[in-house]
Amino acid sequence: MATEHEELILLDFWPSMYGLRVRIALAEKGIPYEYREEDLIRGKSQLLLDMNPTHKKTPVLIHNGRPICESGIIVEYIDNVWNDKAPLFPYDSYAKARAKFWADFIDKKLYQTGRKLYTTKGEEHEASRNEFMQCLKLLEEELGDKPYFGGESFGYLDVSLIPFYSWFQAYETYGNFNFEHECTKLIAWAKRCIHNKESVSNTIPDLSKVFAFVQKEFALFDIKNT
Repeated sequence: MATEHEELILLDFWPSMYGLRVRIALAEKGIPYEYREEDLIRGKSQLLLDMNPTHKKTPVLIHNGRPICESGIIVEYIDNVWNDKAPLFPYDSYAKARAKFWADFIDKKLYQTGRKLYTTKGEEHEASRNEFMQCLKLLEEELGDKPYFGGESFGYLDVSLIPFYSWFQAYETYGNFNFEHECTKLIAWAKRCIHNKESVSNTIPDLSKVFAFVQKEFALFDIKNT
């Protein structure tokens, strides 16, 4: 358990799905912290380079001067240190391992294929679109008829996936599909998270703002590849 006097700093980039995980976890636990925005496009701060010299990326949580990197590791660290507040991981070892498996799937499959929706064209784009939809269908199967991925309670896997909702408008536009029609269970789950959890509704950025950011980045990508 953490002590009363903590120095907690989060280095983050506002549209980052991975940073959003950390912000939601901290909000769910009710933990105060200092937020420092990083400009990953124009230049990274010296603090970020010092705290994460290996990958030089956000998010980084600095706890009493010591950095913790990688969003999944940070969320688990938060859950372990502030273990007296709103547990995020299930107590059952198998359920915990399963949540970690699907979070890893999100990072390695959903994120990568989603990115290709606005950075590829032609046959590669179509293949990415199909793969992305398959990823979403697998996640819907894992959710099943449960209110949350963690069952009756909001947990680690929910925290891992809900930040992607802020990118849904971009995914829909560049992927040319409709989430409401294609993934009704996931949309219902996302709306449930937003409606029931202030940690989510107060943290997730506006979808149109994220879409505008992606449009700008996609335009830059287009220019580089013409």
